[in-house]
Amino acid sequence: MKKVIQPFLAFVLAISATSPVWAAEKIKVVAIDGYPAKAMWVKEFSGFFIPEVNKRLAAKGNYEIEWQESYGGSIVKPKGVLEGIKLGLGDIGIVTTIFHSSKLPSQSISAVTPFIAADSRAVAKAVDEIAKEFPTMQKEFEKQNQVYLATGVVLDTYQVFSKEPIASPADMQGSKVAGAGMNLRYLEGIKDAAGVRGGLTDFYNMLQTGLVDQAMLWPEAAKTFKIAEVAPHMLKVDLGAVNSKTVTVNADFWKKLPDEVKGVLNDVALAWRDHVAAIAMERAAASRDAYVKAGGTVVDVSADARAAWATAMPDIAADWAKNLDAKGEPGTEMLKAYINKLKTAGFTPVRDWTAGL
Repeated sequence: MKKVIQPFLAFVLAISATSPVWAAEKIKVVAIDGYPAKAMWVKEFSGFFIPEVNKRLAAKGNYEIEWQESYGGSIVKPKGVLEGIKLGLGDIGIVTTIFHSSKLPSQSISAVTPFIAADSRAVAKAVDEIAKEFPTMQKEFEKQNQVYLATGVVLDTYQVFSKEPIASPADMQGSKVAGAGMNLRYLEGIKDAAGVRGGLTDFYNMLQTGLVDQAMLWPEAAKTFKIAEVAPHMLKVDLGAVNSKTVTVNADFWKKLPDEVKGVLNDVALAWRDHVAAIAMERAAASRDAYVKAGGTVVDVSADARAAWATAMPDIAADWAKNLDAKGEPGTEMLKAYINKLKTAGFTPVRDWTAGL
């Protein structure tokens, strides 16, 4: 009997040494964004987020994700990501929050505090910390059947791009200016300027056709979407960085995920947050150079002109905070905490946005 058992054990051990004990469980995930793959945050989601998730899961060997990536309007348009993830058209995606100020009001925290920090890294960190320290942002996404993972800041600072030469914000009087979301309220500080709502993919045609005279966007986007061809004059006013992208997951899908996968998605979302913010800063100067090389000119706005514009704006920060306060949310506390984070990081507001509270 002993002679029979020993060869059998040897056979079993040999098989065990050459064959995996188990195969990784496969999970299908549909990733969506309405913007095209060339948009920086989409490119980095595909090229950084997804590979990083795959790498971390592979290291443990328990789960493997089969990704279906759908960008550029194949499933949803840029403004439709929030609804698309809510309905389960996508499992995970990048919501452009500036399109949804009524449904996601707390996401406007950096947009209502312009002229503080032209640094995507500082703003991304501060906003994401506010999202984790206060439940408000996460509750807003819960109402949209989504789980908040991380904030994305993909721009170093908004600038003004113009069809005709302008030397200061005063030259924008009477102009029609393209913008998206809360930044349209900045124009209330300029006499007779009218904001025209549009998406980043619309700005080129809006400028080309004369629908608008100027547009508020950032140099990296101006380079990507060839804005120098239709608006060859940039007014460097440094309105500031703004959080405009949030990675979310459909809540029904999230409930079905193993804890290990949830943990990896949360961790990699934070890594993506810092990754895209760093890229935005790295590309800022190069993008301005590329804009000039493409025929654009850049005019620096004086500190006095920036202060004058900031002072002339309505108190959009106080309005924002009081609106949340009225709904039982800690708007005032969130605003003060956010600005204190930026001050601690070394940024001085041109205007004290807490004075009206």
